[in-house]
Amino acid sequence: MHVKPLSPLDLTLAASLLLLLGILSWRLRLGLSKNLAIAAARTTVQLLLIGHVLKLLFAHVHIVYMALISLVMLAAAGREVMARQHRSLRGIQGWLIGSGAMFLSSFTVTLLALLVIIGNEPWYAPQYAIPLLGMLLGNTMSGVALAMDRMTETLWQQRRVIEQRLLLGQTAAEAASEIRRQAIRAGMMPNLNSMATAGLVSLPGMMTGQILGGSSPMDAVHYQILIMFLICAGTGFGIVAAIRGVERRLFDARHRLRLDVLHTTGEGGEP
Repeated sequence: MHVKPLSPLDLTLAASLLLLLGILSWRLRLGLSKNLAIAAARTTVQLLLIGHVLKLLFAHVHIVYMALISLVMLAAAGREVMARQHRSLRGIQGWLIGSGAMFLSSFTVTLLALLVIIGNEPWYAPQYAIPLLGMLLGNTMSGVALAMDRMTETLWQQRRVIEQRLLLGQTAAEAASEIRRQAIRAGMMPNLNSMATAGLVSLPGMMTGQILGGSSPMDAVHYQILIMFLICAGTGFGIVAAIRGVERRLFDARHRLRLDVLHTTGEGGEP
């Protein structure tokens, strides 16, 4: 069984739904029409581009090519993490913290899955490595962005409370402990909700793709369970690493809160 190919007309019909949504947004003055157009254009261009890249990778399997595209994916994910922050860390520090956390978590979990669990030969085969790393990076990116945003925003809002706790003798870790826990929970919540509703409310994307491709439903289920466990672990480890990095950046060695390292990228007052 093969997947039925889609024609340009089929994709145009799907795009017309976004056009109708954009018109509705304009009529209701939601301010989403431009964002919808940009998102649709980026999705189209980026997916067509990666399609051509994967076609070349499948024809020329080499670990160097795999490493290069993996690093490009990581760099893009790090940029997206910073773009989603209301109060981001100044300079390259925020990008390094987000990218470093995703590298430590997503790449480690992906290597474990490829080398130990799946055990395909070669282990860096693009049909396994790229989709797996992409799913892990995408979910970890969202979790890290949510957690970092919650951490920096809450520290800014509660800066007076934190400073009072520090003056009373608490360490930086003690003063920010509840905010840290809230940030980690916020980053993990979408993933936990997705796991809790999988199979009952929604059929996850990889499982749906495998079934459309003709795989046995049970084989698709087994792979989806594996993917969701890996995503949850990678996201959790990445969030903890990112929050620890943010905390170390926002407090100095003398346990003083340093909000001057934050830069407001959205609406609101400057730190």
